[in-house]
Amino acid sequence: MTLEVENLSVGYGDVPVVREVSLEVAVGEAVCLVGPNGAGKTTTLRGIMGLSRPTAGAVRWEGTDHAGRPAWSRAHAGIALVPEGRHVFGPLSVVENLEVAVRAVGGRRVGARIDAAMDRFPRLRERRAQPAGLLSGGEQQMLAIARALVQEPRLLVIDEMSLGLAPVVYEQVGEAVRGLVSDGLGVLMVEQNAALAMSLCSRGYLMSGGRILLGGTVEEMAHEDAVAHLYFGAV
Repeated sequence: MTLEVENLSVGYGDVPVVREVSLEVAVGEAVCLVGPNGAGKTTTLRGIMGLSRPTAGAVRWEGTDHAGRPAWSRAHAGIALVPEGRHVFGPLSVVENLEVAVRAVGGRRVGARIDAAMDRFPRLRERRAQPAGLLSGGEQQMLAIARALVQEPRLLVIDEMSLGLAPVVYEQVGEAVRGLVSDGLGVLMVEQNAALAMSLCSRGYLMSGGRILLGGTVEEMAHEDAVAHLYFGAV
């Protein structure tokens, strides 16, 4: 089972933002899409997830092209999104946030799904009755990932996981992501923090100016001059 994005272009109105992006993610591997701020990473993700309508290209999952289909079709097909900025339901408790996510995709085995997600993040079990808006930033990120996991996806798409988190916190969250991949979940990670993303993933793509500049294993990318130039102003 593979996500295949082929020549995807996305824009806002008449303004093109992402041009002819192609990438692949297989179930059981973690792949990162990295690049500086404004590179087009989140717009690419929005096109993949159906949150922005592509102007061209294909988004194939398990052989079915979802480009042009509504966003909910991805969730029902086994792709779950962890959005940038978490977007938890602040007035609802931790458990209520998870219950909403389960029921959105078909609410069978609600308790079992929630228990499995909390096993990944024991701190959420301790905070289960607390309003999500009162959680720390790291706890909200854990909840956002858990909310995606209760959908029982085969592919997890994470947008800017490290945003606003202290290094010790995103290392904890990153360790949980490593465990998910080890258990066979596919992960596509959109991340400005290239060092973090490349520490979690086996392959990656470098994006700038709305296009993919290069792709390969993280070891290959770490030695590419283009990466150093974009992030550190050096060649």
